[in-house]
Amino acid sequence: MSNTGTIALIILVVNVVFSYKGFTNEQFFDRYKFEVDKILINKDYKRLITPGFLHVSWMHLIVNMISLMLFSGSVEGYLGGLKFLIVYVASLIGGDLFTLLVHKNHGDYTSVGASGAVCGIIFASIALFPGMNVGLFVLPISIPGWLFGILFVLYSIYGIKSQRGNIGHEAHLGGALVGMIVAVFMEPSVFVENYVTILIIIVPTVAFIYIIITRPQFLLIDNFFFKTHENVYNIDQRYNLEKANQQKEIDRILDKINRHGINSLTKSESQELKDYSKKI
Repeated sequence: MSNTGTIALIILVVNVVFSYKGFTNEQFFDRYKFEVDKILINKDYKRLITPGFLHVSWMHLIVNMISLMLFSGSVEGYLGGLKFLIVYVASLIGGDLFTLLVHKNHGDYTSVGASGAVCGIIFASIALFPGMNVGLFVLPISIPGWLFGILFVLYSIYGIKSQRGNIGHEAHLGGALVGMIVAVFMEPSVFVENYVTILIIIVPTVAFIYIIITRPQFLLIDNFFFKTHENVYNIDQRYNLEKANQQKEIDRILDKINRHGINSLTKSESQELKDYSKKI
């Protein structure tokens, strides 16, 4: 692999700074993490990008950044800084959009991490250099990039289906697919040279996504590894429920003002009343 590029180093620094802020400030973390209802109901679309710069722990951050550094040099060297950045950001958003699709009826689902974007860079690297070897963290061996790509896709599909472990398989698979497609789109010559590798990775992934879209019940499973959410509502039901709960809270605040005066409100209650008044 070539030396790490400038854009990759900037991304690493931003991840470290943003993640550290999240480690030390719970409100900051909650404000920018991926959360289904905040995106679908509150239309807080920045949460399709900001979670990619947050992590739950130093180990989570370190593993993602090491993975990024291992693959970023060759990809940025081949594509250039701007195209590399496009692949990274597109993969980040693509991973979160696919996560949103899979969990659209799980309003309480949350996630953070750069894994989707990093997977996009890894799979862009596989598209550009299918003959490269990919090392495995826990084993002193490496396997061809094309084989790693196939195994990764199959494992991710299994992980999404079974929801085994606390791993964002959806972001990984969505980011990987988008990263490979964007890289090929920007450098179409690599498709002519490496079309077999690219197609055996893209075709099953796209087929799986098509099944999820056309037959969402495919994901409704209840097995040893995954218990379905007890309260699964569609977006309209969750919107109405949140609206009802908000109105109930406003009524409580107004009743408190009526009994004890406006000075009895806490800072958070005053802010909530102010936000509500702006909406209406």
